[in-house]
Amino acid sequence: MHNTIISLDSIVNLFPDNFTEAQIAKAKTLFYKKMALKMHAFYGGKMATIPKAPLYGFNWFNVWYTPGVSAVSTAIRDDNDTSFELSNRSNLVAVVSDSTRVLGDGDCTPPGGLGVMEGKAMLMKYLGGVDAIALCIDSKDETGEPNADKIIEFVKRAQSSFGAINLEDISQPNCFKVLDTLREECDIPVWHDDAQGTACVTLAGVINALKLTGKKMSEIKVVLYGAGASNTSIARLMIADGANPNKIIMFDSRSTLHKNNARYKNDLLFYRQWELCQITNSECVTAPEEAFKDADLLVALSKPGPDTIKSEWIKLMADKPIVFVCANPVPEIYPYQAKEAGAYIVATGRGDFPNQVNNSVCFPSILKGTLLVSARKITDGMAIRAAHSIAEFAENRGIHVENIMPNMLEWEVFPKVAADVAMQAIKEGVALKNLTWQQVYEAAKCDIREAQELTKLLQEKGYIKPIDENVIREVIREVIEEVKS
Repeated sequence: MHNTIISLDSIVNLFPDNFTEAQIAKAKTLFYKKMALKMHAFYGGKMATIPKAPLYGFNWFNVWYTPGVSAVSTAIRDDNDTSFELSNRSNLVAVVSDSTRVLGDGDCTPPGGLGVMEGKAMLMKYLGGVDAIALCIDSKDETGEPNADKIIEFVKRAQSSFGAINLEDISQPNCFKVLDTLREECDIPVWHDDAQGTACVTLAGVINALKLTGKKMSEIKVVLYGAGASNTSIARLMIADGANPNKIIMFDSRSTLHKNNARYKNDLLFYRQWELCQITNSECVTAPEEAFKDADLLVALSKPGPDTIKSEWIKLMADKPIVFVCANPVPEIYPYQAKEAGAYIVATGRGDFPNQVNNSVCFPSILKGTLLVSARKITDGMAIRAAHSIAEFAENRGIHVENIMPNMLEWEVFPKVAADVAMQAIKEGVALKNLTWQQVYEAAKCDIREAQELTKLLQEKGYIKPIDENVIREVIREVIEEVKS
């Protein structure tokens, strides 16, 4: 019983039997939020730094620091590329955010993003064997508005310390300019996980969902609900992978994107949306009822629900409709409601529902594969290859309507994706190292297993303090009382 409680695998069983589906959904959300506050306070966050080199005695300080390290500094001075060999730079990622759009909570102030950015660093280490550090910065100018140029300047000045940059939780339209500028002007790869990562993992889920429904990417009608960094990138990758743009209808907070939408035509900051206005929704559909009628796929990344997507809209969709509702922390419609409305496959961004579509399945391995071959950028082709690699892994071990994606504990997917991405980088000519698939796979596997075994060892030795299951029971009691009231 102790292990079951600590692992949280059967958290639903701790709620009263007479709780409805809606109450259970609310209770789980409350539980994870309350536990997050208690656990982050207990551990003081979730990341730390430890040495990777040995100390056999006092004189080893003279090797790792002064006077010996002077030789390292001058060697790097004479050839900056040696920094990737003589420091941890080749395996170090900066998770950069101005915290202006943190999950579904909006502007959380720069330090408010630390919880998420530390979380990204934790996942990179545990799932990808990649070291990462959270850098939450103030991007606001004298008017109090976020300024894309400040983020761009910061990253360009800081890039010499890192092997790659992971952008995160930057509000639109700044997120588009920041990514596109840095991808071209930085000497190291820049990845925007909210855009490219979400697009990659969503595409992977869609690929497998289509296999189960017997539908083809080139033939499906698609509704994209939300027109931010995630869905615009999803549209771009889906089109590049064979989707028909004329059969894609994208909603923003006001209407739909189409060639007559003056809002985007006259606003150069939203150039990504305007690009899609010109190639999608050829019939200029604006009403949800018309858009959802006979649609095969819904991908919602918009306002957290549970009433953002209406059951009535899902009832209008085609046979065996696929519904991805991925807002966090609460999906646009709860899975049980979508199923009641006729959805055949339902996916969310949460791990406590079937079919979690979560960036964590892709970004640690994409960054690992990129770093191992010293790729200078992460292309859309690399992201698409990663999506197919993830889908292939899941298909090979078996998929069904409530299990279309690998989860984060299926660690074997990560070295496979890293190797596939690395080979795509070499194929596209953006990699500096020409390694084989097996070399990348073995290197990634070794680093990932080392990170996971080290975490386990620290837990077993008590250097990571154990969790008191009474704290979990206390939170459960609080949640039950709150939901009942």
